[in-house]
Amino acid sequence: MGLCGNFILIFIGLCGFLGVRVYKQTFAPVPKPDLDVAAYWGPGDKASYKEDTAIHPFKISYSTEVINKLKTKLEDLPEYHPPLEGTNFEYGFNSDALKHVIKYWKDNYLNKWNQRQDYLNKYPHFKTKIQGLDIHFIHVKPEKTFKKPVLPIILLHGWPGSVVELYSLIDKLRNNGDYHFEIVVPSLPGYGWSQASSKTGLGAAEISVILRNLMVRLGYQKFYIHGGDWGSFIGNIMATLFPENSIAFHSNMCSARPPTYAIKTFIASLYPEYFIPKEHVHFFYPFWKKFAFLLEETGYLHIQATKPDTIGTALTGNPVGLAAYILEKFSTFTNFGHQNLPDGGLTKRLTLEALLDNVMIYYLTNSMATSQRLYSEALSYRHFALNLDRVPYICPNGLCSF
Repeated sequence: MGLCGNFILIFIGLCGFLGVRVYKQTFAPVPKPDLDVAAYWGPGDKASYKEDTAIHPFKISYSTEVINKLKTKLEDLPEYHPPLEGTNFEYGFNSDALKHVIKYWKDNYLNKWNQRQDYLNKYPHFKTKIQGLDIHFIHVKPEKTFKKPVLPIILLHGWPGSVVELYSLIDKLRNNGDYHFEIVVPSLPGYGWSQASSKTGLGAAEISVILRNLMVRLGYQKFYIHGGDWGSFIGNIMATLFPENSIAFHSNMCSARPPTYAIKTFIASLYPEYFIPKEHVHFFYPFWKKFAFLLEETGYLHIQATKPDTIGTALTGNPVGLAAYILEKFSTFTNFGHQNLPDGGLTKRLTLEALLDNVMIYYLTNSMATSQRLYSEALSYRHFALNLDRVPYICPNGLCSF
């Protein structure tokens, strides 16, 4: 073999060596990251912290003074800019529709606040201290004993949601004749009545540790997990990191981002039949139209991932802005076509009471800024460096598509 042949062999060998290295560094499975399951997220120094493992009953209760102050703010309305002629929700929350929501909030909803507060308290609420944070959760047990085993399950919400969005699911699980559940519904740290972290770094992985520790404290060594939105990511990570505790994971917002997903997505945008069953193609294609729509509708994600405290502060103490910011997401992400409707289709699936229950939780707990920090922490270089999408996943999975 001549010099040219030797050079070709060396070149092929070098390419093979580099290919193996690239595969190992980019595509090969990796072990679970070594996360501290006792990391401290509260204020001050951990050295002076002693965890109180007691579980305390909690009741949602706000004074008439607080509600009247909110009503006063809703009476002192800004001067709305009229919507552009011929537009609905394409430019964001339509100001004509917003006037109707605010009027209903002030004149109807707040006048029956005691009823709404009773509704929020319909299930038993509790708090317990975990890793330096007061964690709020709902805990619903069967009203009587059964011969069949009782199945523990944790239900996880997302943003801009809260525990109240899961009340209807609690009802369905609680009244299921075939299975009997013990249901735990926590407020994510920084959401609702759960304390926000005082330290940087509390992302989806770290929250999954806290909520797994909550379930263990409640006596559940093995349990089911359901999550939507951020709850989907957190639940997926929990099942990945703690397969010994996870019986199965169910989600209504499934996401998988293995190292090859970008390459496959690009090829599939041209030749979908290579990767997607024919009956599911309509969920993904026409790809570029759906991709463009996601770019149009995820501006909030970018600002919350980069400057959560700025937008959070702008919405703090501003109930009108808060309602517009939250409810616009319920309009568009319930159905993309709702942006073409004068009222944003807000009440096609939900009542204004249900929508305002959720807004009230953010307002009364002053948790908008702290809830948005999850975007910054979970979409950081540090969190991506955990390589959670490359950790082998062994937990049974279920999904809901509707």
